Amino acid sequence: MKKLALHWKILLGMLFGVLFALALNQFSWGSKFVGDWVKPFGNIFINALKLIAVPLIFASLIKGIAELKDISKLSRMGGRTIGLYLITTVVAVSIGLAVVNIVNPGNTINENTRNQLIESYQGDAGQKISEAEKQKNAGPLQALEDLVPQNLMAAASNNGNMLQVIFFAIFFGIGLILIPEEKSKPVVQFFDGFNEVILKMIDLIMLAAPYGVFALLAALVVEAPSQDLFFALLWYAFCVVFGLMLMIGFYLLLVWIFTKRTPIFFLKGMAPAQLLAFSTSSSAATLPVTMERVEKHLGVEDDVTSFVLPIGATVNMDGTSLYQAVAAVFIAQAFGMDLSLTAQLGIIVTATLASIGSAAVPGAGMVMLVIVLGQAGIPEAGLALIFAIDRPLDMCRTVVNVSGDATVSMLVAKSFGLLKDKDKLNQELTT
Repeated sequence: MKKLALHWKILLGMLFGVLFALALNQFSWGSKFVGDWVKPFGNIFINALKLIAVPLIFASLIKGIAELKDISKLSRMGGRTIGLYLITTVVAVSIGLAVVNIVNPGNTINENTRNQLIESYQGDAGQKISEAEKQKNAGPLQALEDLVPQNLMAAASNNGNMLQVIFFAIFFGIGLILIPEEKSKPVVQFFDGFNEVILKMIDLIMLAAPYGVFALLAALVVEAPSQDLFFALLWYAFCVVFGLMLMIGFYLLLVWIFTKRTPIFFLKGMAPAQLLAFSTSSSAATLPVTMERVEKHLGVEDDVTSFVLPIGATVNMDGTSLYQAVAAVFIAQAFGMDLSLTAQLGIIVTATLASIGSAAVPGAGMVMLVIVLGQAGIPEAGLALIFAIDRPLDMCRTVVNVSGDATVSMLVAKSFGLLKDKDKLNQELTT
């Protein structure tokens, strides 16, 4: 399997896990064997993802905000860039919530299967459902009050308090920007190195993804073997892909309205970067190609691309945010939870902020999903439902992430008169 790409390994792990479980289901001892000797490896994999969530978002956020010190020199460009990134992220999450609430993929699961799911994850699901009920009865400003932690260590000890960790990380990053550079530089260098270590740990965890998927799917099949669960997964995948397509359409509309460039122009210019993003599932790995295509084929001056695109690779994860919204509501529906409007607005806020700290590497979106689930009071064990098909969806959402970065760079360039006209661009391309 060494020569296979990771996404193929994960797909094979999914397939073998299902086949293995179906085979063992033919024996009376099969279900117990999977529960005792296979499922624990899936749980270990999920625990590893949870383990890395707090340090990942803490390090990535502080590093990303500290790098925004250029705003002191390019305040207008920086403010406009961050503003546009936040707007497109909120739109992406809203599209995801709209699609999943209209299609209701989790509601295709029958009551018998739902009861089996809740019974299988009784400890986690029961606790989260009760927490969700408490959220419904909370006061209107309770979410704002809960945002500020009394104790950072206590907040970091529970993934459900991730918004408090995000608040502290942003506060800390702002402090770094405001102190003299000679004093902030050692701290920034520390978090830069710390972030690199965390990213390498994610790489190591993802090496175990095929085996984790194998264990998760095998346990899922023996515990809830009904076909309607897999049918619901297909609807879930449809919701994610359809939402991503709508987001691409939104980008094309923005480009057409504000820059007067046609959708064909944008898609033709970005196609190589989009294909690379699809194959690597990494905005960071695609960044050099993205910058080349945006400068030479979309006509954005390098003053803009060198500032906007690296920030976008760090803080702009529209596709990931959309997927997190769909996944969170789908898992809630699968467990029979009725998310209130307040809870879904919380998902918008959490997914938007989590996307800022989401690393531009394969698999980071799943880690960030732990944050969204915990904050919304949705059973984190529901990750087992969707992880098997996460990799192909990760490939699709990375295309949206890269396209969003290019769109914002064009809008910023247009607003500052740094977008080349078509004649000049065509002349440069032919010479």
